[in-house]
Amino acid sequence: MPKHHDIQRVAFEGHTMLLEVDGRSIRLAVADVSPRLASANDAQRNFFRISPSGYGIHWPELDEDLSVDALLRTASGATRYPPASETPASALNDKPKS
Repeated sequence: MPKHHDIQRVAFEGHTMLLEVDGRSIRLAVADVSPRLASANDAQRNFFRISPSGYGIHWPELDEDLSVDALLRTASGATRYPPASETPASALNDKPKS
């Protein structure tokens, strides 16, 4: 099975989804990604499975599936960060400035 994307990390920080994919780190507003994720609790958000091909992410308790391609399209207007290999770990934990 061909690998569509290399997903290194999926995490949530408040109302923000942190995604490291294909060497890039992006932040997405959870409300822009999925109403189901936006209304989910932390345990539900953090219980997910990444497809072996890297095509998508599945949240079984929420019956939610998101394709990485769709997340990357959503991120086109989001704050971009340098590749994960160049991003200090602390930068992923910084809250975006308002």
